[in-house]
Amino acid sequence: MLWRSVVGKLWFTILLLVSVVLTILMVLLLQSFEQFHLDEAESQLINHANMIASIYEGYESEIDALQTIAQYGNAFETQVIILVEGVKLWSSDDSEQFHVELETLVTDETLSQVFSGEKVVKTEGDYPLVGNGEEVHSEIMIVGVPLLAGNLDDSAVFLYQSLSAVEETSNETKRIIYFSAGIAIILTTIFAFFLSSRITAPLRKMRQVALEVAEGKFNTKIPILTQDEIGQLAIAFNRMGRELNNNIHALNQEKEQLARILVSMADGVITLDKKGRVVLTNPPAERFIQSWFYEKGMDEGADEQLPKAIQALFEKVVLFEKEQVMEYDMQGRSWTILMTPLYDNRTIRGAVAVFRDMTEERRHDKLRKDFIANVSHELRTPISMLQGYSEAIIDDIAGSDEEKKEIAKIIYDESLRMGRLVNELLDLARMEAGHVELNLERMEVKPFAERIVRKFQGLAREKGIELILSIGDSVDLIECDPDRIEQVLTNLLHNAIRHTREQGQVKLAVSGYDEGCKFDVIDTGSGIPEVDLPYVFERFYKADKARTRGRSGTGLGLAIAKNIVDAHKGQISVHSKMNEGTTFSFFLPKENRSSLLEK
Repeated sequence: MLWRSVVGKLWFTILLLVSVVLTILMVLLLQSFEQFHLDEAESQLINHANMIASIYEGYESEIDALQTIAQYGNAFETQVIILVEGVKLWSSDDSEQFHVELETLVTDETLSQVFSGEKVVKTEGDYPLVGNGEEVHSEIMIVGVPLLAGNLDDSAVFLYQSLSAVEETSNETKRIIYFSAGIAIILTTIFAFFLSSRITAPLRKMRQVALEVAEGKFNTKIPILTQDEIGQLAIAFNRMGRELNNNIHALNQEKEQLARILVSMADGVITLDKKGRVVLTNPPAERFIQSWFYEKGMDEGADEQLPKAIQALFEKVVLFEKEQVMEYDMQGRSWTILMTPLYDNRTIRGAVAVFRDMTEERRHDKLRKDFIANVSHELRTPISMLQGYSEAIIDDIAGSDEEKKEIAKIIYDESLRMGRLVNELLDLARMEAGHVELNLERMEVKPFAERIVRKFQGLAREKGIELILSIGDSVDLIECDPDRIEQVLTNLLHNAIRHTREQGQVKLAVSGYDEGCKFDVIDTGSGIPEVDLPYVFERFYKADKARTRGRSGTGLGLAIAKNIVDAHKGQISVHSKMNEGTTFSFFLPKENRSSLLEK
């Protein structure tokens, strides 16, 4: 792994560079020293030869000169040959096993030039050495100096020595150079490793910090130890980290802001990918999808995520690459759906659909039209009866006291009905205006629910209907107005029993949660048409006018129930399927006092 790191690469580069430089220097030094030793040996031989020639020329007696030359020649490891007029006068190699033949000195092209008496000659090479009848070849250096130039012909002093001595000196020099180069390599290795480690230490720190930044730790900083390029790189990296942290923080804020906007929107929003799969929804859109699952009787984990009509709308958006609008009715609610394509540069990467629940607007329009008609219809019957029976009394149509009492009884009942209608209208108006007085207290849900069910057991038996109570284990105390909640359950259970056929079943299910308590009134009656579901909690609304004929209902019970639940900061809803049954559900929070004080 060292060779893959910056330290290893830098260390290897420095070591390779120094090694190449040292190799070149070593080769040059070896060549220079080898040549120096050769030149030095030649210089010494020439000096010795000149000295011998001077000694020979300085003595008048040849014998004395030769003796002096013999003593001088023994002082150094060279062989001396003196030629006078082409004849060997004296040589120091007579006692040696091998010596240079005179013929070699005379016939050699370079060495023979000395006999002209003009210059000193020198050469080295492989020359034959003769001794004991044998001939061997050896690398030797030979120097020739003219002797008595101008006075004697073919006279010279020759000195020669083996090159092995020069080679030994050169080898010693080589050993010193090799040893020095080895020490230099070792020191360079240590220095290069230290230098590369010191240079790359900030880089390794940057790598560690970069990995931490990749893990989301944007506040991590690199310590700035130098002001060189690495220090400037650390400054730039820290600045980049700050900018990245600020940008991520801004993106998170924007993301949170968009999420809050989506959650707080009254309209539903669904984002689809390019394959039509649901990517993002907000609470209203989730309620839309849940209602669709309930209507189709499917689980939420089903493969089909949206109605086919919306899938077809998505295909149109992708095909035409422009926004499309449609209306969709489900569970008695009307939705207007606006779908717009989402682009990734120039290609469509999905679509966003906005679901607006238009039920309230249409309901309000319908209520404005129907309110006066409903009030007039509800008041017309008792007023007509009051008017008709009053005229009967005035015209003395009733002959007997018994008939008069019967007419008076009818007038009295119709006046009570009108009073009850007016009182309920006034109560409902006060509730809708927010003027609801609640007597809140801590109430145990289980005995309360058992008492309500016992109250309706008699009516259920008369109708041949089974009335069931189901209470969950986690049901606890809630804070509410018991009388108002009893009014809500009385209305819901009475309606359920009234609209359930004989041998049917009505069930009150109570479930406890951490936030509060949920009541479900479930019947197996005829159900409510889907078109009437959005209006069941409105004043004077009766889903089936024929089934309420002859009954004393005013059409205000569910509206009052809804306002009571709303006053408790709860929620009430209805789900129904024709010929299968209806479920009215309302949820009450555990704590209501703080909400009431705020109100």
